[in-house]
Amino acid sequence: MLRTRWIAGPAAGHPGPLVAALTDYRADRLLDLPGIARRGLALSRLWPALPGAVGMWLWADLPGRRVGSLSVWRGEDDLQAFVRLREHVQIMREYRHRGVLRSRTWQVDDLDRVVLTP
Repeated sequence: MLRTRWIAGPAAGHPGPLVAALTDYRADRLLDLPGIARRGLALSRLWPALPGAVGMWLWADLPGRRVGSLSVWRGEDDLQAFVRLREHVQIMREYRHRGVLRSRTWQVDDLDRVVLTP
């Protein structure tokens, strides 16, 4: 599995409790992965300025045709604001029907990047 370095957000020093979100997208076709990865990396460039963003990793399992992220947020409202972000909505519209998306959120008491590593 490949993953990016930890990308800190503007709320990187925020104490817990925090909200963690894991996304796991499995593309129907291998040919869709480069576009998905390119769009995800472009979206990650917004990360350092997203309100409530604590930190994130992007990850990819190329043989499994899977890509995703593990992100940590100051709270649920911050995560929902990201989900509604224009750039995120555009990616979801473009790729939603080209694979299967699973996601999960949970609360963490404090940030332990070793425990959260995807």
